[in-house]
Amino acid sequence: VLIDTHDRLQKRVADPREVILRTGLLRLRPVVLTTVTTILGLMPMMLRVNIDLFNREVAFGAPITEWWLSLATAIVFGLAFATILTLIITPCALMARVKLRQRAWG
Repeated sequence: VLIDTHDRLQKRVADPREVILRTGLLRLRPVVLTTVTTILGLMPMMLRVNIDLFNREVAFGAPITEWWLSLATAIVFGLAFATILTLIITPCALMARVKLRQRAWG
């Protein structure tokens, strides 16, 4: 999504640095909101909270939560890492590509 926005803005704005900055600003809120809501939704599983809606009980460390712990932990940390890559490394890579092209063409 970030690169699609970059490519779309690149057709309208001449300065590559301005394109990268605008892309980051336009996509910051959707990326962060998606990440935060997903992480918050997975936190009960990651913290071993078992919510039983039928019996109206909340249990911590129930045996059923062990099955979900690894999955939730992997998704939370993977998503956090991917968000950092999306918001920091991808714009840096796009700018590096621009600089390499400028250096190659003079």
